[in-house]
Parts: sequence; structure tokens; C-alpha cells
Amino acid sequence: MEIALLIASVLVLLSIAASKLSDKFAVPALVFFLFIGILAGPGGVGGIHFNDPWMAKQIGMIALVFIIFIGGFDTDFKDIRPVLFPGLVLATAGVVLTAFIVGIAAVYLLHFQPLEGLLLGAIVSSTDAAAVFSILRSRRVGLKGSLRPLLEFESGSNDPMAVFLTIALIRIIQNDLAPAQLFPEFLMEMGVGALAGFCMARVSLAFIQWLKLEFGTLYPALTTAIVLLIYSATSLLHGSGILAVYVAGMVMGNADFIHKKTVKQFHEGLAWLMQIGMFLVLGLMVVPSSILPVVGDGILIAVVLMFIARPVSVALSMLPFGFGVNRTTMAAWVGLRGAAPIILATFPLLYGLPQANQMFHIVFFVVLASILIQGTSISAVAKFLGVDAPLGRRRKYPIEFERSEAIPATLTDLIVPYESSVGGKTIFEIGPPSKCLIVLVSRDEKFIIPNGSTRIAGGDVLLVLGDDKAIAALQAVLTSRKI
Repeated sequence: MEIALLIASVLVLLSIAASKLSDKFAVPALVFFLFIGILAGPGGVGGIHFNDPWMAKQIGMIALVFIIFIGGFDTDFKDIRPVLFPGLVLATAGVVLTAFIVGIAAVYLLHFQPLEGLLLGAIVSSTDAAAVFSILRSRRVGLKGSLRPLLEFESGSNDPMAVFLTIALIRIIQNDLAPAQLFPEFLMEMGVGALAGFCMARVSLAFIQWLKLEFGTLYPALTTAIVLLIYSATSLLHGSGILAVYVAGMVMGNADFIHKKTVKQFHEGLAWLMQIGMFLVLGLMVVPSSILPVVGDGILIAVVLMFIARPVSVALSMLPFGFGVNRTTMAAWVGLRGAAPIILATFPLLYGLPQANQMFHIVFFVVLASILIQGTSISAVAKFLGVDAPLGRRRKYPIEFERSEAIPATLTDLIVPYESSVGGKTIFEIGPPSKCLIVLVSRDEKFIIPNGSTRIAGGDVLLVLGDDKAIAALQAVLTSRKI
């Protein structure tokens, strides 16, 4: 046990340290995690032999549960409401189309059996939200309009469909499920998953508010147990545990509860740890001597996925919604593969399918190619298509505040435009609403503790505490122009 813990801790430390190189070389951090795993594996300097598909699957599913939960937790209902239907189409029909096109390519190009080809397509059919937007944020590039919430929602919600397709196809191959049962099984899993996730999230929120723990540091442990409970209970009810966790994450993330900020920070760090773990596991399971025979196959499937399957599935899914050529093209390119395909690639190995080893190494190529080609070019493609938007640098304040039922207020920052009519006036002259308090003024990278005689200048950033109506009223005053 001590040796295993030593090896695991060293690998994680090396991965975290290597993430510092991401910005310097403009290469996604996930690539470094992957190569550290390969170097530590049987064909690298570490010589660690890890060839346990069952253990890899169990670790992977637990990792996916926490990655999906924080994806839902970070999803704002207000942002996804305008793109709810396009996102659902991408997360369902888009995944099926991608799997089908890749499956057909595997049959004709790699001479797979039809069901095996479709299985390979299902494994690589879902995108990775955490990977995509960690890259966007590290490169300081955003996306205009509804593109960002659309892709976040799609990436966070399409894993349940990929998991369902993968497991269902394996069962069909093993004659454990008839093709005619596929659609009823889908309706049951997704229906039970969505309902269970919503109901258990509401019960969990009520339980958290009722419990009122004495130690705030216990809340991350509490929510960790809740996430695992939601996943396992839903799965035992024959529903999609992954979908239940995502729905629960959305419900909890859009509600106010005690120590919510602490919980969010904990689960964000936990999700990163899970991603590191999955890429290390993939690297450890890859045997370099086994890669060479499937290099051509891996490149073919990666090309089909990136340049045919994903663009066609996105174009057909977005056609009814009038997204336009540029936005549709950008959505097609932001199809980064990450943790989910890695986890799903262990399923055929576990069930001993004939092409399992070949599939696993093909998935390795697909994930690596997606990260290296799409991951490093997202910002350039966004600028070329004219859909990029600056991702503003958020100031770090020496004050933190957490909204709760006891204090129904928000701490936010408001920018004073240079042409604002309040420029040069004192806070007393501006007269902020009664339920609104200007806590700090940020000017020239310095902070000013304000009082009534403090004069406001154009370009100032005000850190304001108040309820939503009062903050909106103050913002209207600050943005009024000089006559």
C-alpha cells in the first residue's frame, strides 16, 4: 500500500507541476498528464505494469461522476434557457449521428463488424466540457453570444448518451439485449435518471439547510456523499446515474445553500484530480509496442471524427435553429475528446470483446489528436470565424461573500464607464439605493475603502453588496452618460 500511494502521489505531483507548462508552450495540460502516464508505464522509464480493466473501469466511473457533477453545478439556468433545445439535440441526436458515422467508417476502413464499429463510434462520441473550457480560459479567449453556454451545456449533458450507447451495444453484441429493446431501454434510463436527479437534489438541499453543521469544512464531505448516493441509487433503480448526477448538479448549482462557495471550490479541485487520474490511467495502460500496428487506424478514425462525423452531426442538429455557418462551424470544431472516451474504452476490455485492445489504442489516438489539434487551435479558429470575444480578467478582491437565505444579497463588481455622468461625483452625491453598499473601489490596481466623500472616476470598479434590484438600479446610474 505504501509503495502504491508513493507512486500515485508522485505521478499526481508531476502532473500538476507539468500543468504549468501548458501556457508556456500553448499545449493543453491534459497532454502532459497523458505522457506522464506513458512514461511511467511498461514502455517508459517507470516500468509500472497496470493492466487491470476492471479497476480502470471502476476508477473511471467514479471519476466521471464527479466531473459530470461539477459540470452541472457550473451551469447557470439563465444562460442555458435560450439554448436548451439546441443543446439537447446536440447531446442526444448529435451523439447518435457521430457514433453512426464513425461506426460506418470503422466498418469500411478498418473492416470491423457493424456492431463493433458502432461501439467504437459510441465510445468516442461525447465531448469534454472541462477540457474545452479550461483551454479557452487559459488562452484568455471567449465565445460570442450563445455559443459558450450552448457548448458547455452540450458537453456536460452528452456523456449519459455515450455511456448508454456503449453499454447497450456491448449487451447487444453479447446477446444480452435485443435491438428492439434499445429505445424503450433508453426512455427508461433517461427518464428515471432525470427524475431521480431532480428529486434527490431537492431533498438534498432541504437536508443540507436542515442539518446546519457546526463545522463548515464538513460540507464538502457531505456533498461528496450525496453525489455518490445519487449516482448509486439511480443506477440501482435502472436509471442513468450519470444523467442523475448532472441534473442534480444543475439543481444544486442554481440554488442557494450554506457554504456553497466552499463546496464549489472543493468539487472543482476534485474534478481536476479525477481528470488527472483518468489520463494517467490511460497512459499507464498504453503499451508503446502495441501502438505501432494501429497507428494508421487511429489516424483514420481521428480524421473521420474531427473532419466528417462531428461537423456533419453538428450541422444537421443545428439546422432547424438557424445558427449560421460560422457559429455552426465553431461548434463543430469545439468537439474536444477527454475523460469520457478514456473511461468507455475500458468497457470492451473488461467484457473481453474480440477487438477490445485495438479499440483501446484507437481511442488513445483519437483523444491525443483531438487535444493536440483541436485543443491548440480553438482560439485561432474562433478568431478566424469572427466568433471570439475577449475573456475579461476577473479582479481578485480581499473580500469574499457567500449568498444565503440569511443574507439575500449578492457581492458583485460594477464598472464605471469613462463617459459616465457620475465621474467626479462623490458617493454621497450619487446616492446609492438604500439596500446597496459600495464596499471597495478598485482604481489603478489599488483598493480604496470608500465613504460618502470618496469621488468616483471613470474606469473605477466598484465592489457592491446588495440585493438584485438595488444593484441593477445602481448600475443604471453608473452607466448613464454625460449630456
